[in-house]
Amino acid sequence: MTASQTKASNRRKREPLFHLAKRTDINPKRAWMVRGISFLAAIVIGGLIFLIIGNNPFSAYGYIVSGALGKKVAIRQTVKFAIPLLGTALAIAPCFKMRFWNIGAEGQITAGAIGATFFALNYANTMPKPLLLLVMAVGGALCGGIWALIPAVFKAKWGTNETLFTLMMNYIVIGLVKYLQGGPWEGKPGSQIIPDFSQNAVLPKVFGVHCGWIIVLLLVIFIYVYMNYTKHGYEIAVIGDSVNTARYAGMDVALITMRTMFMSGAICGLVGFMVCSGANMTLYHSVADGVGFTAITVAWLAQLNPFAMMAISLLLAILDKGAGDLQTYMKVPTSIADIITGIFLFCMLASEFFINYRIIINHESSGEASK
Repeated sequence: MTASQTKASNRRKREPLFHLAKRTDINPKRAWMVRGISFLAAIVIGGLIFLIIGNNPFSAYGYIVSGALGKKVAIRQTVKFAIPLLGTALAIAPCFKMRFWNIGAEGQITAGAIGATFFALNYANTMPKPLLLLVMAVGGALCGGIWALIPAVFKAKWGTNETLFTLMMNYIVIGLVKYLQGGPWEGKPGSQIIPDFSQNAVLPKVFGVHCGWIIVLLLVIFIYVYMNYTKHGYEIAVIGDSVNTARYAGMDVALITMRTMFMSGAICGLVGFMVCSGANMTLYHSVADGVGFTAITVAWLAQLNPFAMMAISLLLAILDKGAGDLQTYMKVPTSIADIITGIFLFCMLASEFFINYRIIINHESSGEASK
């Protein structure tokens, strides 16, 4: 064996058996076929879980669908759950497009809820309802935007890690709400509860659901146009592809980063206003209820497409609402319902992985190993 052959053989031995390669030419029809297969796989795996615990999978899925969509009341509750999830996914999409990993939506929703609650508690009797709701919405958007702007400034000026920064800020603002619950805004002494809003500060209902669903549908159109047909959206896309290219083209990366994060936080703050004014009619420390983290999955699965986010948000809302009927009629533990939701999310994420990447087996390496 020559020296060159020996080197080649040693190089093959060092190569891993498997490696990933980015797909660049997958057919859209094939991509949707992969998504469909993953959805069917989630149904099958979930059905096996139901069989293992001694339940009929067909009955279980029937209860999920009927529990979420079987009655008008159920549909309203499903839509009510989907509203903040969709709104938050839309909010973080521009940041993710820019590759600024905003993990602080939970805190920005909470900050917006604080801003809206301030006006609800102090001005409900001195402002007409339309003006009060408008002021609450603006206050919520400003508080959410300012809360998101803080890590953006640190990232733009000093290059801090935005993932950790935004994540830690969630806990700070949640602690602030706990202080308000037991301090300045506490209702009955010792209750640790903020009083319910006056009807003057509650969002009106349209078709049985608070009008926040109209707001998020308008946001779907706005974010789609903003990201695809505006100069700001183009700048975000360029920065996401290459910061150096953006700088070479004369773009102010720091300003664009801060502007985008402020907008993202403002939309999250608007979601906080809708949750506390339309759904909860008050403020408490878990007002965001994990929506800020689940929305990351929604945005990622939708490939930052606002219209795809609508479908995914609705699917998760159906699973969440329908799980309640599983517990009621089939005595299924809450943990099982969470497992089923997790299976669907896992399979959907896996489909996106196989759409974007392919696994290549190094046959030469495996052949060498077998010898």
